[in-house]
Amino acid sequence: MSYAKLEYIWLDGYKPTQSLRSKTRIERDFTGKLEDCPTWCFDGSSTEQAPGGSSDCLLKPVFICPDPDRKFGYLVMCEVLSADGTAHESNGRATIDDDDNDFWFGFEQEYFIWNPKTNKPIGWGEFTPSGEPGPQGPYYCSVGAGKAVGRDIVEEHLDLCLEAGLNVEGINAEVAIGQWEFQVFAKGAKAAGDQTWIARYLLERTAEKYDYAINWHCKPLGATDWNGSGMHANFSNTVLRTSGKQEDFNAICESFAPFVKEHIAVYGADNEQRLTGKHETQSIDTFSYGVSDRGASIRIPIAAVEKGWKGWLEDRRPNSAADPYKVAARIVKTVKTAKV
Repeated sequence: MSYAKLEYIWLDGYKPTQSLRSKTRIERDFTGKLEDCPTWCFDGSSTEQAPGGSSDCLLKPVFICPDPDRKFGYLVMCEVLSADGTAHESNGRATIDDDDNDFWFGFEQEYFIWNPKTNKPIGWGEFTPSGEPGPQGPYYCSVGAGKAVGRDIVEEHLDLCLEAGLNVEGINAEVAIGQWEFQVFAKGAKAAGDQTWIARYLLERTAEKYDYAINWHCKPLGATDWNGSGMHANFSNTVLRTSGKQEDFNAICESFAPFVKEHIAVYGADNEQRLTGKHETQSIDTFSYGVSDRGASIRIPIAAVEKGWKGWLEDRRPNSAADPYKVAARIVKTVKTAKV
């Protein structure tokens, strides 16, 4: 092709929750390969990543895939570097210690499709005179008007992810009206983070077409009897996949107990609103694990037990706005302390 549209995507420096940013670069005679994506720069003073007097930050391409929504387009996930080429403090990807890709991750990304005009999830105010839908119960994995709301956006997003080559493994309606989930799996902690962020980007851009937003907050409906949104982190390494010993699973789970604060620190802002011990969560200051226990901090899937203690674990504490890079980095670091 004579030209290509490269959408450089990165995370800004806003705290406590980073946002996605992107801009388009036109490349002539582009090969479609990551190594042919040049390092680029941006104004870090506009993204909370640099002062105005020394504002240049660098974008280092780390992942590329086709942009299915754009002719001659590619999506390029980037790490942010400081002007001297070192990892910027906002760069969670650079903190991952998984060079051999022994760790596999599957992120279950929940979210609300949000109506900015009403400041409520889509579906609210449309089906009942009071404006609030009936209590949760009929919405999870539902079908039918008044229960499954926003399916057009969700299906379009799924198709875009698959066309882009992302390893999205499924979607489903969640327990609240207007709440949905997609799942991403990858071998390697960095690859899982890359694909999850690109999938998030495509979701936000898809909702944008419909004049809707995506609400990533873990408890956007406040202190109500509605579930919050999580990003459950399923993970494994060679030990978990091949051990065959219950004691190894227990040892890895127990390795998390001394690091509760360290995990909560990177598991998303306002998580105390979600991790209350209710709505399929454990309390934020308590650590527990158990087989098939969705009220535990870490669930041991029954499938792993039935396969002779070979499989994976699910950390249920990360919330929907957490950075998958930082979540993966912390899990890898903790698991490596386990005495197995």
